[in-house]
Amino acid sequence: MKERKEAEEVEEHGRNIAAFFDLDGTLTALPSLERRFFRMLRYRRAIAAKNYWRWLVETVRLAPRGVRAILHGNKAYLRGVAVDRLGEFGLKPASELYGDGIERMAWHARQGHTIVMVSGTLEPLANEAARAIGEGLAARGIFPAIRVCATRLEQMHGRWTGKILGEAVFGKAKLRAALRMAAEMELDLEQSYAYADSPNDRWLLAAVGRPMAVNPTSDLARLARIHGWPVLNWEGKENLTQRRRGHREIAEKKRLPSVIA
Repeated sequence: MKERKEAEEVEEHGRNIAAFFDLDGTLTALPSLERRFFRMLRYRRAIAAKNYWRWLVETVRLAPRGVRAILHGNKAYLRGVAVDRLGEFGLKPASELYGDGIERMAWHARQGHTIVMVSGTLEPLANEAARAIGEGLAARGIFPAIRVCATRLEQMHGRWTGKILGEAVFGKAKLRAALRMAAEMELDLEQSYAYADSPNDRWLLAAVGRPMAVNPTSDLARLARIHGWPVLNWEGKENLTQRRRGHREIAEKKRLPSVIA
């Protein structure tokens, strides 16, 4: 009974610990998911010509707030693009995921930690990445509930309006998102983890007791040395899409009757 009580206490404590993962450059190799999505839309000529002018006007408006505000806050190019274009074009970020990152996420799942993907990318792209990771881990018998906090887009009649709902999730906005989630779920940030590759994530890294600089830029590497944050070099891209396809093929072969010539 004592051992069972201790195990329950450990499990309960694990539920109060979170692991916050940045996406672009941390779990996935660059270029970013949104940049690849933009290229795909442009190649398929899904972006109206007027949208480039709208994007330019919005860029001028956001210019006083800096380049990052433009990159993360200007979604005018998506105005009028059908929401289901994402599924139609079949954007699959799974092939660009770092294997070491997936292993780290699997470890957190086994510990019972709350896994949160905090990203400035578009929410549909982050959801697709979370789904791919979840299916890949499920093939190993691990079933994590991956929460996603990403930049939300306004929709109207099945199309994006080019406007953001709330605020773009980058910089200090990631910190605010983590603090809100910590308050709602009673998470212990002092015992929690955060993984990121950019100096723009320094506020999120500083908010947890176990920050990790992953494949850091030179600026973040310098900050990591100053603050004594561990540096991780993740590599080994893992194609979860092929792995899922392989599992399906094996399952189908098992169901097929044997044929003797």
